[in-house]
Amino acid sequence: MVNEPFIDFKGKNVIVTGASSGIGRAISIQLNRCGATVVLFGRNQEGLMETATSLGSGSYHIVKFDLTDHGAIVPKIREVSSNVGRIYGLCHSAGIDEIRPLSSCKFDRLQLLLDINLLAGIELTRAICRRDIMEEDSGSILLISSIAGIVGVPGHVAYSASKGAVAAAVRTLAIELADRKIKVNAISPGLIRTGMTMKALSRLSEQQRQDIEKAHPLGIGNSKDVARAATFLLAPQNTWITGTNMVVDGGYTAQ
Repeated sequence: MVNEPFIDFKGKNVIVTGASSGIGRAISIQLNRCGATVVLFGRNQEGLMETATSLGSGSYHIVKFDLTDHGAIVPKIREVSSNVGRIYGLCHSAGIDEIRPLSSCKFDRLQLLLDINLLAGIELTRAICRRDIMEEDSGSILLISSIAGIVGVPGHVAYSASKGAVAAAVRTLAIELADRKIKVNAISPGLIRTGMTMKALSRLSEQQRQDIEKAHPLGIGNSKDVARAATFLLAPQNTWITGTNMVVDGGYTAQ
């Protein structure tokens, strides 16, 4: 009997959004190391090139694209599929966060966070799950949520709303797509050291930053912690986990 590898993406095309930095970059690297051909989506061409350089000799494609252009998502996915072949998976890691009290959380800012964090992920999923785009026998979708969608975080009403909606959408998508053997899951990271989170933390006082770090029993996380979990959930060998929201938060929500 031949032992099946624990994780093997050989021959699989996986789209990763937000691949130009942070968690998206770490996930792209980890997937590539496990044999996937990664399609790097992002707005920052320089950042995408830096991610590609980190892949070494791994197979990849770069797609510079603005996910706020919702109407262009389906045509872009068709174009990608015609170039690389059928798509196995998607990891929607692109996201934005803002610390704003309710008094300054105006509609335009709320709409922007919803556009990127939630609506783009749903539209990407709709585009990729077309029968002429996705692999015929199975597929895997992973949307990045946040613990801010589980617990209250002052100043994050727009972000929390968008990320809580992501986890809710994943449950419904998982059931709707199960008959096609397409798995749909989410990951809710705690505080991860990325450029985006460090920029947000820089606006806080030293005491506030210390309090946030202490709230994570295992300390602040690393992008690689999320990347390993993401790779496991996306893996073709993972055939019986769907509709779940995996919390990767160093113990934050266990308290």
